[in-house]
Amino acid sequence: MKETIKTKVLQFMENSSKKSFSMEEVAESLGLEKSDDFKTLVQTVATMEREQLVTFNKKGKIKLPTKQILVEGTFRANERGFGFVTIDPEEDDVYIAKENTGYAMDGDLVAIDITKPSDPADELGAEGRIVEIRQRNVSQVVGEFHLFSDEEIAETDLYGVVTPKEKKLAGFKVLISATGVRPVDGNIVMVEITHYPEKGYADSLEGIVKNIIGHKDEPGMDILSVLAAHHVPTEFSEEALEQSNQVPDSIRPKDYPDRKNRQDQTIVTIDSEEAKDLDDAVSVKKLGNGHFFLAVHIADVSYYVTENSPLDKEALDRGTSVYLTDRVVPMLPQRLSNGICSLNPKVPRLAMSCEMEIDPQGNVVSYDIFPSIIQTNERMSYTAVNEILEDENPETTAQYADLVPMFQAMKELHECLEAMRNRRGALTFEDNEAQVVVDESGHPLDIVLKQRGIGERMIESFMLCANETIAKHYHQLNLPFIYRIHEEPKEEKLQQFFDFAATLGILVKNKKGTIHPKDLQEVVENAAGKPESMVINTMLLRSMQQARYSEENVGHYGLAAEYYTHFTSPIRRYPDLLVHRLIRSYDKDKSKKEQAKWVKKIPDIAQHSSDMERRAVDCERDVDSMKKAEYMQDHIDEEFEGVISSVVKFGFFVELPNTIEGLIHVSELQNDYFQFIESQLALVGEHTNQTFKIGQQVKVRVTKADPDTREVDFELVDAQKAELDTPKKQQNRKQRRKKQRNTPAPKKNKKEKKGKNKGKKPFYKTAPKRTKKKK
Repeated sequence: MKETIKTKVLQFMENSSKKSFSMEEVAESLGLEKSDDFKTLVQTVATMEREQLVTFNKKGKIKLPTKQILVEGTFRANERGFGFVTIDPEEDDVYIAKENTGYAMDGDLVAIDITKPSDPADELGAEGRIVEIRQRNVSQVVGEFHLFSDEEIAETDLYGVVTPKEKKLAGFKVLISATGVRPVDGNIVMVEITHYPEKGYADSLEGIVKNIIGHKDEPGMDILSVLAAHHVPTEFSEEALEQSNQVPDSIRPKDYPDRKNRQDQTIVTIDSEEAKDLDDAVSVKKLGNGHFFLAVHIADVSYYVTENSPLDKEALDRGTSVYLTDRVVPMLPQRLSNGICSLNPKVPRLAMSCEMEIDPQGNVVSYDIFPSIIQTNERMSYTAVNEILEDENPETTAQYADLVPMFQAMKELHECLEAMRNRRGALTFEDNEAQVVVDESGHPLDIVLKQRGIGERMIESFMLCANETIAKHYHQLNLPFIYRIHEEPKEEKLQQFFDFAATLGILVKNKKGTIHPKDLQEVVENAAGKPESMVINTMLLRSMQQARYSEENVGHYGLAAEYYTHFTSPIRRYPDLLVHRLIRSYDKDKSKKEQAKWVKKIPDIAQHSSDMERRAVDCERDVDSMKKAEYMQDHIDEEFEGVISSVVKFGFFVELPNTIEGLIHVSELQNDYFQFIESQLALVGEHTNQTFKIGQQVKVRVTKADPDTREVDFELVDAQKAELDTPKKQQNRKQRRKKQRNTPAPKKNKKEKKGKNKGKKPFYKTAPKRTKKKK
C-alpha cells in the first residue's frame, strides 16, 4: 500500500507545474482525504523524507529535492589541506576548501557539486564540494618500512608503517597489514593500497607489501626508490628481451636492394663523449648554386621494432628513456640501442633519411625522405667539433683534417638556419643546465654547469630542420600523423609575466590580439647579461603552455614553426619511432583503410606519450633535487651568492649559480613583520619597508639540506636593496603601453586552431579563478 502511495506522490509532484505542496493538497489530488488514508499518506511522506525522495521547505510544504548537478574533474591537493579541481584544461579550476575535500587525494578523479559560482565583482573563482571519489590516482606507494614490535603486531594486526617517498604523500602514513610479505626494518618496499583515508583516519592509508625493492642503505637505492614511486619499469619483459636477442648484430647491404645506398656519403655522428646510443648522423656540403645540402640520417629503429611486437608494446608502455644522474632507464634494450640501432662508425647501418637543399636564407627548397643504408666516417664529440670550429686545439684540427671543410660548412649552414628562426621569432632560452657529478656509490661530488657550444647548437639546428620538413610533408599530404605541438600561452598568464617583467624595467610590446613569439624573443634578448636574466627566462617559461604530442597540427609557438614533429630520436622517444613507422606505412599504402587505422590509433599514442614524457620529467627532477640536497649536506653553514627566484607568502626561494634552490622561510626574517604583495611578487616589511622581490641579489648561508624531502633551507646573510614598483612608475608604463596598443594588431593566421567551445563558458565559470595557490 505504502509503495503504491509513494509512487503516486512522486508522479503527482513530478507532473505538476507547482514546486511545493501542502499535505492537504497532495491528499486531495490523490483522493486520500479520509482519516485512515490521510494517516497512511503522512506516514508514507515521512518515510520518503528519510529516504531523501522528498524534502520540506521552511513553510512545511513538501517538495522534490533539488537535483544535484555533479561535475567530474581531477583533484589537485595542496599541502595545507585545500585543493583545486581541474574540469577542463582550458577553464579555470574550482577551489575546494579543506572541509570539502571528502578525503580525496592528489590526482583522484572526483565528482563535485558547485557550491558557489564565480563572481566577477569579487574576482573570485568558483568553489565546490567533493561529493564522490570515482577513481583513485594512487594504488601503490613506495616508501621506507618501520617494523612494529611483536607486541604491537599482535595487538594491531599490523606489521608496521611505511613512510612514503613521494613528496605529495608526505602527510600520510601507510599502515601495513600483517599478511603477505613481512619486510625488515629499513626495507624500501612497494605497497598495494587496500584502504584509503576516511572519517577518523584522514591521514592514514592501509595496504600490503607486494615486493621489497631493497634496503635503504644499499648503494643506488635512493634513485631506485624514486623510479619505483613514479612506476618507471626498470626491467624488460622476457618476451621483449627474447625478441631483441634475435636481432642480428650486423647487416649486409646487398640484402637491402630497395634501399637507397648512402655509404659513399661523408657522414658523421656528433654527440657527447658519454653517449652510447648514437641515433642521428649528418652530412653537409656547399652546393655550386650557393645553397647547402643537408642530410639527416636517423637510425631505422622501426625496422627492428615491428608493430605490436613485444618490443613495440614495451617501448610504447615506457614512452621514453629516462635520464638520471648516474644511469639511464632505456626505452629499448641496450642490445638494440647500443648495438644494431646505434650509428657506430665505419659499419653499415639501416637508417631513415631526410635529405634537404637549403638556400642561404634558411629555407628548404627541396627534399627527399626515404629508407637508406649509411656508414658513418667518424664518431665525433661536441668537444672535438667545438675545438675545431673555435680554433682552440690545432692537434684536434689536424687529426680530423679531412672533415674540417664539412664542419665549416656545417657552421655556415647553422648560422643561416639560426638566423631564419630568429627572424620568424623562435624563442631561445639559454638556461643554466646543471650536471651532478657522483662517485661510484652515487654520492654527489660536484655540480657542473653544462656548456652549449657551436657543436651542440649546430646539431640542434639540423634536427629542428629535419623535424619541420617531415611534419610539413605529411601535413600537406593530408595524412593522419603525430605532431609535436606547443600552443599559444594563455592571455592571463602572459599578462602576469608582462607585469612582472615591467617591475624589472623590461617593457613588452603588448599589442591587441595575439602576442607573437618575436615580442617575447625581445624580452629574452633585453634581459640577456643582466643579473635577473635567469629569473626572466624562468618566469617566461612558467607562463608558457607545455609542449605535447597531438594528432592535430596547431604549430609550435616556441619555435614559431607552423609544422613540427619528432623524427630524430627513435631510440629514446616512442613518437619518433611512430613517425618512422608512419613513413614506412605510407610509402606502401595510403588507402582509406590504412588512414582510418592510424586515425584511430594516433590520438591515444599521442596522449600516452605526453603522459610518459611528463612522468620522466618529474622523475628526473625528483632525482636531481634529491642529489642536489645531498650535495648541500656537505656545505652546511657555508655562504653563497644567489638570486631570489620566487616569492610566496611563507618566504622566498633563492637560486644559486649552480642551479640549487633553497627556501628562506618568512619566520627567519625576524627583524620585521613581512606582508606578501602578490601583484609584485614581493615581501615588504611593515616597519622597515625592507623589500624582497624576484631577481634581487642576496647572500645566504646553508642551514639545512634533506635528500628525503629534497629540500634545502637558507638563512639570509645580506641582500641588495630593492624597492617596490611605485604607482607613478606603473602609471607611466600604462601610458606607454596604451600608445603601443594603437599599433594595428597583426593579422591572425587563417590556419590558427579554433577552440571547440570558443566564447562559451561552463555554468560554474564566470570569472577568473580564486587564487594562484594550485600546485
